[in-house]
Amino acid sequence: MTRNMRASSDPWFAQFLLNVGDGTEPSIGNDFIRMPDEMIIPYTTEEESIDELIETVFPSLNENGHRIDYVASRAILSTKNEYINRLNEHMIETYPGEELIYHSIDTAEDHAHGNYPSEFLNSLTPNGLPPHILKLKKECPIILLRNLDPANGLCSSTRLVCRNFQRNVIDAEIATGGHAGKRIFIPKIPLSPPDDDLFPFRFKRKQFPV
Repeated sequence: MTRNMRASSDPWFAQFLLNVGDGTEPSIGNDFIRMPDEMIIPYTTEEESIDELIETVFPSLNENGHRIDYVASRAILSTKNEYINRLNEHMIETYPGEELIYHSIDTAEDHAHGNYPSEFLNSLTPNGLPPHILKLKKECPIILLRNLDPANGLCSSTRLVCRNFQRNVIDAEIATGGHAGKRIFIPKIPLSPPDDDLFPFRFKRKQFPV
């Protein structure tokens, strides 16, 4: 259950969020807030804890993953691409059906030599960019990373569900907002990290922006 849905149905959780926002929740050393045990998934092993996290946020994923309302009301947030990529790979394995793999084309531009090996460029996972190896299945949810066509609902952070695949486009259905239910096509496009100073060259990745 997402924060917004739980806040509307759970008075205790709603009050906790209000206390945090108002600065009245007791803190530790004036910098940290202890999360209540009811909001924590205990750590056992990495694999078991990830399974428990996915099952908590996406209960009965196999049976419900194709439903627009189910996809639109749930999300797992993370601080780094490497963490969320690991979660995404774990989740995609639980979906039934054939897995499709799309590889990006990575280049180093604006550099005197530009002779960085492709293996090195492929290993980079800057924030805001899709992975070099993108694994998808029919009915799996995706989130758009760029504004492609705001007038038609294709904005950054728009949630969609994959319906079909072609070599250079993803056939998807918008899951949220005023354009929910609309079928659209997502192309591969050139993408660069939002932080231009991240590397000593301009990194460009051509991949689906999801």
